[in-house]
Amino acid sequence: MSAARPAFTRRAGVSAAAAALLVGAAPVAATAADGQRRRGGRGSAERARHDAALQRDVAAVRATGATGVLAEVQTAGGRAAARAGTADLATGRPVPWDAYYRIGSDTKPFTATVALQLVGEGALALTDPVERWLPGLVRGNGNDGRRITLANLLRHTSGLADYLAASGDGEPPTPAGYRAGRFSHQTPRQQVAAALSQPPGWLPDADDPAGERRWSYSNTNYVLAGLVIEQVTGHSWAQEVHERVIEPLGLRHTLTPGTSPYVPRPTATAYTAFPGERGLTDTTLAFGGYADGSLISTPRELAAFWRALFGGRLLRPAQLAAMRQTVPAPDWIAARGVRYGLGVAWRPVRDGSDGIWFHGGTHLGTVSESGVRPDGSRAATAAVFTLRMAGDAADAQARAALRLVNNALGGRGGAD
Repeated sequence: MSAARPAFTRRAGVSAAAAALLVGAAPVAATAADGQRRRGGRGSAERARHDAALQRDVAAVRATGATGVLAEVQTAGGRAAARAGTADLATGRPVPWDAYYRIGSDTKPFTATVALQLVGEGALALTDPVERWLPGLVRGNGNDGRRITLANLLRHTSGLADYLAASGDGEPPTPAGYRAGRFSHQTPRQQVAAALSQPPGWLPDADDPAGERRWSYSNTNYVLAGLVIEQVTGHSWAQEVHERVIEPLGLRHTLTPGTSPYVPRPTATAYTAFPGERGLTDTTLAFGGYADGSLISTPRELAAFWRALFGGRLLRPAQLAAMRQTVPAPDWIAARGVRYGLGVAWRPVRDGSDGIWFHGGTHLGTVSESGVRPDGSRAATAAVFTLRMAGDAADAQARAALRLVNNALGGRGGAD
């Protein structure tokens, strides 16, 4: 990672630099610190079975080589959490309950929620072209903001290149490069400029750009969405997401860190396996991005957000329905039938129910996995404090985390 290269703040498999991350972590044995806790609700044999299943699934994620894992399941009747592994390889201390972590692209549903609130208020329209709010910004190398709407940004159907891939220098990231660049950051407009140095994959249909169905995941879309929010409201994206989502829900442990590379305590060390390195590198300090992936939260508060969103507490019915309008998102994660809406995704599960809504995120040293039932009645979140983005062990970790969420929501597995 060069000094100018941003941290990873999206789902795995997007940029060339991210693809260069190789597996380097060996499986870690279980410790006495692994365990569970429950808050709220009356005890029962059924709950005990669910708790035991959650602990088994957390242990399964850790068995793939993750250093530490923390998960939570939340309903109206209470919440249960489970943990496995260590917060720090040097001390062996357990992963703390309610640990803070960078949620990466689980930030995107927050940004989409703010944008859709503005749509519901009549300040924005999903058919608004980017050019209307950011005149002249998206131009050059075949890019054209007149052909890209807010809906294209939120649904990843814009065709825009990902600034993370465009920002790389083509060299594999190294621990030395990470240390040199961990206090550096890019402004949102610098991120957009990096993306526009590349031609688009396509331009949305001129006759109906908002209805475009070609899909490709690009963090640039959400950087632009954040800039549109700022232009419409006259306030920073951080202020809008705080006042519209974080504060109304009472999420006192969810924050927008700006350019700070620090994560509040309690937390766990965020480890990354770099290519060619036998061990793991502590990558806890890093710039977190912007409206595409900068939020810091806890498993408890991320679950509360998901339940509020799909329980109808944040969006009007018309905007929540619009959020659920999806297009196929093939080859994004290790699950079949995935579809992407406006800042949220959907996947089928094997129990014949209405599937799971989710997103997930990746940052240097952390992986966030989460999901919610369609009615918001039950949400599950998991924080994994080890990043490996290529190879069989990385695939195994990703599948185990997906199974954890599916099982917690009653979907009985479901990862390919």
